[in-house]
Amino acid sequence: MEPLLEDVPEQLATQRLILRGARADDAATLNAAVSESIDDLRHYMPWAQTVPSLAQSSADCRRMQAKFLLREDLPMFMFERAADGGVGEFVGGTGLHRIDWTVRRFELGYWCRTPHQGRGFVTEAVRALTRFAFERLQARRVEVRMDATNQRSSRVAERAGFALEGVLRGDSLTPQGEPRDTRVYALLAPPAPAQASVANA
Repeated sequence: MEPLLEDVPEQLATQRLILRGARADDAATLNAAVSESIDDLRHYMPWAQTVPSLAQSSADCRRMQAKFLLREDLPMFMFERAADGGVGEFVGGTGLHRIDWTVRRFELGYWCRTPHQGRGFVTEAVRALTRFAFERLQARRVEVRMDATNQRSSRVAERAGFALEGVLRGDSLTPQGEPRDTRVYALLAPPAPAQASVANA
């Protein structure tokens, strides 16, 4: 199927969160979140090595929105769900990345704004996106990859039910240019139920 024709809603809701695609007018919100979380992010995120300008955040939001519409990437922002069910405070970023629509393989990513860490928001988002990938996008495989030293990220994957498949030794570089190992977690689509055979009369 042509990826542009994939029916991907812009917004998903969980018990405590609203997950939705980036918009151009999210620039100031994204900029504030990255700026206050830069010390946590820069160790693992290549895109968070310096505090971005508002213009950079604006370009990032527009780029994410364009890729979402083209189905090249499915980045989403996490917001707390307000009492009326609407969008509340910005929590962080997540999404389905490095998509292979032929294989139906997706890599799930996430980061959390520093003041919102430790409240289970990321695990809740990961569970929702994983379920969405299998049930709505007919995923065959969903992966989570992270720096092998990132224990917080590993715990999120494990709490969400992902199985550790292995560690790729020295397969990439840290944002600081040092060799790093990568932990690879994955979930596979459950097997289709077997069709009951009909005995010949």
